[in-house]
Amino acid sequence: MHELVEFVSMLFRLYTFLVLARVVLSWVQTDPRNQLVSLVVRLTEPVMAPVRNLMPAMGGFDFSPILVLFLLQIAEKLVLSLLIQMA
Repeated sequence: MHELVEFVSMLFRLYTFLVLARVVLSWVQTDPRNQLVSLVVRLTEPVMAPVRNLMPAMGGFDFSPILVLFLLQIAEKLVLSLLIQMA
């Protein structure tokens, strides 16, 4: 069971890294046809878009990544807690 907890934790860290990469990519001019950029967008957009739609743009800034990162932390704690309780 310990291996499963570690694996799930690693997946949450990886997705957090992808969201952070998406933020950094939004700050620099990138080629949207770049395979790496396209992959990061495809993997994060299913989570980012609904959150972005819930939050109004404030002064042209997109604060949805902050909320997504916060929700990821909460989800990770809940999932890991459930996995540990099941053990």
